[in-house]
Amino acid sequence: MTPVAADLPIGESGRVVRIVGASDVSRRLLEMGVTPGVEIRRLGTAPLGDPLEFELRGYRLSLRTSEAEQIEIDHRGHREHGEDERKDKI
Repeated sequence: MTPVAADLPIGESGRVVRIVGASDVSRRLLEMGVTPGVEIRRLGTAPLGDPLEFELRGYRLSLRTSEAEQIEIDHRGHREHGEDERKDKI
């Protein structure tokens, strides 16, 4: 099964591989900058579980879980840049 943005653990990131489907939502995701090769990081989840908050291209984006499931990613456990360094200094 190909990983999707909705599956990212909080604080981890991945690279967008493709947007699945040809719906209006897919087109809107591409228009908002969710394009292949872009790094996307999961920041959090709303208290009731939906929407999900992501960061990409220097801005934050909230997406419904169903929308985030259309974003296929390459996820290899990437953490936020500098996060490991902060842990080492504590």
